[in-house]
Amino acid sequence: MVDSLVKRFGQTVAVDDISLSLAAGECLGLLGPNGAGKSTLIRAIAGRVIPDAGRIEVFGSAAGSAAARAALGWVPQELAIYPRLSSRENLRSFGRYYGLTGKKLNEAVNWCLKWAALEDRAGDLTRKLSGGMKRRLNMAAGLIHQPRLVLMDEPTVGVDPQSRNRIFEMIEALRAQGMTIIYTTHYMEEAERLCDRIAIVDHGRIIALDTKEALVTSAFASRSQVLARVDGPPAAVEAWVAKRGGRMVDGTAQFTVEHPAEIAALLDSAEAAGLALVDLSLRRPNLESVFLHLTGRELRD
Repeated sequence: MVDSLVKRFGQTVAVDDISLSLAAGECLGLLGPNGAGKSTLIRAIAGRVIPDAGRIEVFGSAAGSAAARAALGWVPQELAIYPRLSSRENLRSFGRYYGLTGKKLNEAVNWCLKWAALEDRAGDLTRKLSGGMKRRLNMAAGLIHQPRLVLMDEPTVGVDPQSRNRIFEMIEALRAQGMTIIYTTHYMEEAERLCDRIAIVDHGRIIALDTKEALVTSAFASRSQVLARVDGPPAAVEAWVAKRGGRMVDGTAQFTVEHPAEIAALLDSAEAAGLALVDLSLRRPNLESVFLHLTGRELRD
C-alpha cells in the first residue's frame, strides 16, 4: 500500500503524491515514458529510496523493514549479477543473502534455473551468457526466496524479441502461481499482455488507473480513431486538423469519430481545403491512444 508518496531530487519532483494498493495475485502495470517516476516509485517500495512524504507498507510492514524485505522480490533495470560466477553460483549467493540454506536453497536454485530456462547453462560463467540469458538470471536472482510480491522494473530493457517473449512467458507462469507483481514499462503491448490493471504515470503522478478496457472506455467511450496522412502546405494541414478537432502526431492527423460515416465529412473538408489524401485508417483506441489523449504526447522512449 502506497499512501500520498512524495519524493524530490533537488527541484525535481520525481513522485508527486502517489497512492495505490494491490490485491493479492494481481499484476499492476506502471505505464509511462522514461523519467515519469516509475523507477523511483519502485525503489521506494523496495526501501532503496527514502520518501520525503507519505508512507509505504508491504503486507502491513513498513518499506525497508526486515519483514518487508523478506516479502519482497526486486528485479531492477540494471543487471545485478556477478559476472565471474556461474548461473548456479549466482543463485546460491543470492539465496544465502535471503537466508536460504541446505535443502531449501538447493530446491530454490533448481526451481529458478528451470523457470528461467537456464538449466543447461547452470555451470557457465555469467559473463559468457547472452544478454537475454543474463536478464533472465537477473530476474531469477530477485525471486530466489519465493517472495509474496515482486517488483519488476522494465525487465525487458535491451533484449531481443525472442528473449522478450520468453520473459513474458516467465511472468505469465508467476501469475498462474498467484504471485503479486508490480511491473513497470514504457511499452504499451507489455502492459496490455501482462497486467490486470494499469496505472498511467506521467510527471510523477498517476493520471489514470484501471483495467485496459475501462481506461479506453473512460477516455473514448464508443468512439474510434481515424488516422489520416494528407499532402499539402504544412500550415494548411495544421489549420484543417485544428478546425476538425484533431491533432497532428508525427505527420499524421488523428481524429475521433462516433460513427464511420463521419469519415466522409472529414474527406470532403480536406478536399475543400485543397489537401490530397495519402493514406487513411480506422482503429479502435488503445492504451497509447489513452496516454496521448490524457497528456497530449505519445508514449515513447
